[in-house]
Amino acid sequence: MATIFGKIIKGELPSEKVFENERILAIKDLHPVAPVHILIMPKKEFVNMQAVPPEDMPLICEIFSVAQQLAKEFKIEDGYRLITNNGSDAGQIIFHLHFHLVGGHKLKGIA
Repeated sequence: MATIFGKIIKGELPSEKVFENERILAIKDLHPVAPVHILIMPKKEFVNMQAVPPEDMPLICEIFSVAQQLAKEFKIEDGYRLITNNGSDAGQIIFHLHFHLVGGHKLKGIA
């Protein structure tokens, strides 16, 4: 794992963990864009969503379940976004699949 997230998962870099199990890690974003900004990532390395093979799709479902749990824990279950950037054209800069759980204030709509 050569990305910054790989180093965090291995314990080589510090982070503020809010959830961890054998397959998933969730940490507070160092540069939050909202009062609640959590990064949720699989510990298994995938470059992005398109790189997840069919046999690993249950892991994506588990990530969504963790997002629901964290939204409730951080009291944003009535209004949040769960975002992933897929590829550099979408703004992805860390090439380890991760999701941004963002909320805590009124978010502008996007169509």
